[in-house]
Amino acid sequence: MSLDSLYQQLILEHAKQRHGSGLAGEPGPHEGQSHQLNPVCGDEVTVRAQVADGVVRSLRWEGAGCSISMASASVLHDMAEGTSTDEFAALVDAFREMVRSRGTVAADPEVLGDAAAFEGVSRYAARVKCAMIAWVAAEDAVRKAQS
Repeated sequence: MSLDSLYQQLILEHAKQRHGSGLAGEPGPHEGQSHQLNPVCGDEVTVRAQVADGVVRSLRWEGAGCSISMASASVLHDMAEGTSTDEFAALVDAFREMVRSRGTVAADPEVLGDAAAFEGVSRYAARVKCAMIAWVAAEDAVRKAQS
C-alpha cells in the first residue's frame, strides 16, 4: 500500500469516526468559540477551545461538510489537546504553510503527525479551504479563550 493510499484511508476513517465532535451548552470559563463557514462549498464548523495555564486543555467541534473538512477537524482535535499555546500556534502555522503551498512544501510527519495526510490537498486550490476551516476556527477559539 502506498503512502498516498494510507493517507487517503486515514482521511476517510477520520471523516467517519469524528474525534472530538460534539458541543454541549455554552462556552464556559477559559473557553473560546469560533464558527467558520465556507460559502463556496457550504462547509461549516464551530470549534470550542478551553485554555488554562497556557495549555489547550480541550478542543471540541461540530460541523457539516465534505470528508476533507470533517477529517481535518478530527485530526486537529487529536493533535491539539494537551499542547501548549505556543506548540499549538506552531502546529497551525506548519499545517497552513503545507496546505497553502500548492504542493511545494512537503509534510513533515514529525511535526504534523496525522495532519501530514492532507499534503495532497495542497495541489487542489479549491480544497485548501476545506482542510483549513477547522484550523482557522481553532486558532480563533484559542485566541478568544486566552483573552
